[in-house]
Amino acid sequence: VVLKIIKHYQEEGQGNEVVQGVLLGLVVDDRLEITNCFPFPQHTEDDADFDEVQYQMEMMRSLRHVNIDHLHVGWYQSTYYGSFVTRALLDSQFSYQHAIEESVVLIYDPIKTAQGSLSLKAYRLTPKLMEVCKEKDFSPEALKKANIAYENMFEEVPIVIKNSYLINVMLWELEKKSAVADRHELLSLASSNHLGKSLQLLMDRVDEMSQDIVKYNTYLRNVSKQQQQKHQYQQRRQQENIQRQSRGEAPLPEEDINKLFKPLQPPARMDSLLIAGQINTYCQNIKEFNAQNLGKLFMAQALQDYNN
Repeated sequence: VVLKIIKHYQEEGQGNEVVQGVLLGLVVDDRLEITNCFPFPQHTEDDADFDEVQYQMEMMRSLRHVNIDHLHVGWYQSTYYGSFVTRALLDSQFSYQHAIEESVVLIYDPIKTAQGSLSLKAYRLTPKLMEVCKEKDFSPEALKKANIAYENMFEEVPIVIKNSYLINVMLWELEKKSAVADRHELLSLASSNHLGKSLQLLMDRVDEMSQDIVKYNTYLRNVSKQQQQKHQYQQRRQQENIQRQSRGEAPLPEEDINKLFKPLQPPARMDSLLIAGQINTYCQNIKEFNAQNLGKLFMAQALQDYNN
């Protein structure tokens, strides 16, 4: 499955394009065993009549006919510099997890993998976030009541990769045919491009967070202004009724103040949580880059000392 995902990205993933596919397998005791997968085909705007659901059903039907595991257990997606904490991923994973409770999403990072370390992580939505998504109420009050923060939106599931003996033999053969002539290239410290790109993406998300905070502060100011208007209206109404009573007139009929002052709708806060989660992911990536470079520096120094 891992080799299929990597092959899918190498064939169809270009730059920051994301490739996706379906995971197939079965549940054994307390483990989710992913034994097969197939990609979503790339289609353009001209393929408006393409039905992804129908395509998945036909693929799983064909796999069942040849006696291959065909049970749906989640999906996979590649990522560009760790940019996967998005609303699209949240909605997709909720749909999968709501239909099939054991579903996971595998996130494959080709950039980290190209640096010599396979980057593959599995995530699920936490039970708290699942309840909020079912209610579709992303107001600040609902998220605060559910105690949702960006740290507890996703839960990472540990992955254990098991190869058959034939796969191990194939990997050994591939390593012998590897085009990398100098293995010491893995110790290169030339990761400034990766670090710079991660910092640029981090700054973009911080700008988005700043804009979102401005919108929320504007909402709070408008709510405060409306509350003052309500209070002033009620005071004028009360004074007018006192004057009418002093003249022996009937007080003015009570009015629904919410009809006069329609409550302001608070901005949804789910996007803010996702931006905060993405910022955290970028920070982790930068920390890993720095740690890898430090390790490479020590290894290069040790190698130089050994050669001397």
